[in-house]
Parts: sequence; C-alpha cells; structure tokens
Amino acid sequence: MLGHMMFETRCAGCERPGAAICTTCRIALVGRLPQTQEHGVIAAVPFAGRARDVVLSLKYRNRRQVARHLGSLLVNRLVESGRYVDLESVTWAPTSAKRRRHRGFDQGEEIARTVARQLGLPCRRLLDRRGIPVTQTGRTRAERLDAPEFAARPDVAGTSVLVVDDVVTTGATLHAARDALLLQGARHVVLAAVASTPAPSSSRSRGKVLPFRQLTAA
Repeated sequence: MLGHMMFETRCAGCERPGAAICTTCRIALVGRLPQTQEHGVIAAVPFAGRARDVVLSLKYRNRRQVARHLGSLLVNRLVESGRYVDLESVTWAPTSAKRRRHRGFDQGEEIARTVARQLGLPCRRLLDRRGIPVTQTGRTRAERLDAPEFAARPDVAGTSVLVVDDVVTTGATLHAARDALLLQGARHVVLAAVASTPAPSSSRSRGKVLPFRQLTAA
C-alpha cells in the first residue's frame, strides 16, 4: 500500500490524484490565447495560472508525461495560424548541458518530438549551444536579450525549420536560434513556444522578469 501511494500519479496543474493532467486543468489550458507580442513567436497559452503550473511541473518536477499534452496544444495553435505549411523538420532550442544532466532530459526536445510526430515531420537536433552554458531562468529582460548563442548543424541548408521551446519571454533565445539556422543556410524558420510570458503591464515593471517559482519534488 505504501509503495502504491509513493508512485501515485497526480495532476501537474492541481495535484489531484489521477491523470497526469485532469479534465478541469485540460479545460483551463485551452481557455484563452496569449497576447500578441513584439517577439512574434507563436505561442499556445499564456504563461500564467494552470498553464504555468503545468509547464513548471515539466521543467522542475520531471512530469515528462505532460510534454505530450503541451505539444498537442502547440500543434493546434500552429494549425490555426497556418504557419505549419511547408515545414520540413522540427527542432528545439536546447537547454544547457548542465540543466540536461540535472533533469535527465531536455523539456524542449520532449515537446518538439510530440509536435513533429503530430505534424508528420522528422524531429532533428539542428542546434548546439556554444560558449558558457547559461539558463534564462530568473534573468532580467536586458540579460535575456543578451541571449545564449547557438551553432546550427550544416545539414540545415536549404530547409524550412520549426524551432520549439517551452516558454518565451523576450524571444531572445528563439531569435538567436533562428539567426544561427539562417546563417547556416536555412531557407525559412518558424519560431514557436508552448507558453508566452505576459507583457509588463506598467512602466515600473518594464525591464524586469519575475523569476520562475522554485519547486521541490512532489
């Protein structure tokens, strides 16, 4: 009995025992679209409320099961936008090697593989981080705009690529990924993220990014 309780599945949004994402939270995730922002990245949900809880559960609580649902939300948004047409492959903006070792997986890759599978496209690792590995978590807007650099692999030349990430704030990371792909000869690059951080609501908050909530293991 004790062993059963230790491995009980709970909802990533509300911690209710049962499915990885309960019906109530699934409905909450499709409630509204994020605001259109200057970064121009396609996003499925605002990074707030239940959506924020679910994404952070994937990032920090190893709830890898929810990557499939989040990927499906992004596919629906891409289809609605019409921006998925003529894409030839899907890739992701890779996290740092340190983060990947710590978590045991890359959340962007998990989402990208679902997106690729549902769009009927190959999922390929086309980007590598270079320089000092950094995380965007908890950084200011100015620091985020000084984004980590990427190097694209040479077989991207002449292709049309979708780059996926879990959360977009300023768009700096995804724009850096796009620049690297275009520099290597990619024909067209579309940027997409599951969730978009709401834009600052006042001049006082402009230039600041709230740090992700620090989560402990469930």
